Amino acid sequence: MSQPAQQQTPPGSTADLDPQPDHGEESYRGSGRLEGKVALVTGADSGIGRAVALAYAREGADVAVSYLDEHDDARETARWVEEAGRRVLLLPGDLADPQHCRDVVTRTVDELGRLDVLVNNAAFQMSHESIEEIPDEEWDHTLAVNLSALFHLTKAAAPHLGPGASVINSSSVNSDQPSPQLLPYAATKAAIANISAGLAQMLGERGIRVNSVAPGPVWTPLIPSTMPPEAVESFGAQTPLGRPGQPAEMAPVYVMLASDEASYVSGARIAVTGGKPVL
Repeated sequence: MSQPAQQQTPPGSTADLDPQPDHGEESYRGSGRLEGKVALVTGADSGIGRAVALAYAREGADVAVSYLDEHDDARETARWVEEAGRRVLLLPGDLADPQHCRDVVTRTVDELGRLDVLVNNAAFQMSHESIEEIPDEEWDHTLAVNLSALFHLTKAAAPHLGPGASVINSSSVNSDQPSPQLLPYAATKAAIANISAGLAQMLGERGIRVNSVAPGPVWTPLIPSTMPPEAVESFGAQTPLGRPGQPAEMAPVYVMLASDEASYVSGARIAVTGGKPVL
């Protein structure tokens, strides 16, 4: 698969992507693996987050959808959750704000009744050819959205998570194979792998499992809204499978980690990279 050169304004829109990504709308079949659970998924308006929200709903979970301000995309995610017969809660706002992180968790518990699965997936990135090009404010913002939000969300969620609960953090192949053009983003993804391993040990005595997923290149609105058109055109071609992944190809790993089938899986980092190894 290849895609034409294209550009969007951040954070991007699914409707404007060419070709359209596959979130599992026509392919994902649930089997009750998350029946009765409530999941909070950040960055769930599009991309991996939408695919995870859709899959979780079809597996029987109610889903809280956290997103910035992409209201059209978020409503489309909500439509798929509701079509699966599950409750959905839309939670717009900026996760760079620690208070909003706390509010997102509080509203999920208050309105959906509990919290069993937290997926820290929201992320920001931008491409730069030199360190001098990276604005100080962008460095701070990238750390706030990608890393600090994970801390604030998990800290707020922990008192509500019981034995068997699951925290799943989106790391990246960039965690140990950093693209120099994505310097701040790659640094946060390495930190996410590290904090996930630490949290697995810290929260294990409570019966809470913590894992991370390391996607490779995945076709989402983040790509044309944060990369130059020529990089978009060749995006994913460098993988052994020769193409970017689809969001739908990520979701089954997030389902497995959230399910009781993974009751002894904690502290793991699972690569979904099209063949690029993650150490």
